[in-house]
Amino acid sequence: MSILKTTSGGARVICECCCNHQGDLDIAREMVVVAATYCKVDYVKFQKRCVWDLLTDEQYVRPYDGPNSFGATYGEHREALEFSMPEHYTLRDLCHQHGVGYGCSVWDKTSARQLVEMKPDLLKIPSAKNHDIDMMAWILERYEGPLHVSCGMMTKDERDNLRRLTSEWKGRIVVYHCTSAYPVEFEDVCLAEIDLLRREWSHAAAVGFSGHHRGIAVDIAAVERGAQWVERHFTLDRTWKGTDHAASLEPDGMKRLVRDLRNVRVASGVKEKDILDCEVPNRRKLKGED
Repeated sequence: MSILKTTSGGARVICECCCNHQGDLDIAREMVVVAATYCKVDYVKFQKRCVWDLLTDEQYVRPYDGPNSFGATYGEHREALEFSMPEHYTLRDLCHQHGVGYGCSVWDKTSARQLVEMKPDLLKIPSAKNHDIDMMAWILERYEGPLHVSCGMMTKDERDNLRRLTSEWKGRIVVYHCTSAYPVEFEDVCLAEIDLLRREWSHAAAVGFSGHHRGIAVDIAAVERGAQWVERHFTLDRTWKGTDHAASLEPDGMKRLVRDLRNVRVASGVKEKDILDCEVPNRRKLKGED
């Protein structure tokens, strides 16, 4: 699939469905259709985990009976929220039918192998796995596109080490500023980090912003600071069961985000001439000029 047009007028908008589909394929399909046709996003993204790769036996059987649990144990909970690869192919094809890219976050090497074979439009390393250089290198040897990487939950030394280790992958990394809290309070968003990434990651293909804050004003500021990708969590209903809904945009919010990013980008140019055509009538009227 070719690179899709950018509906947001400059920055590409990724609609992250995360686990807000509750493991229900019908809900996930509806999320794709709404995000593509109503919100007009550029990409719809899901997540892929092999639960047995990520959890020890002890972690898998740990009781998990809170209000947001989808299983009696933590392993059962995680399994309930996972889609099979045939289901991911269904979602990819649905995205393409509606003119948007399909993306996926990869959490482990089993999922990496499955997704690389699938050839998604976008692959992302979530903040939880930004230390796994071996998995990134394996993916980039086999995946044609750039690899998107979030820098949440990293010390400065860890981020510097990631930058050093990925410096040879010139043009293959899209690096994201991210604060990994759900939701993020405004004082913890720290948009100036985007300036730092733009200065220090000269080998990156682009800089992005993955936000978990409330509202959409911050995203506009992020793009004005140079973010070329904006990722926001998406839900059909913030009152649903699950831990990510509070940090997600509902359809109206996502639609306004895409609209506002497009309008701000259009408004960010410089004058092509001293007196714009729209000013001429008022110049004549208010300055008394013929």
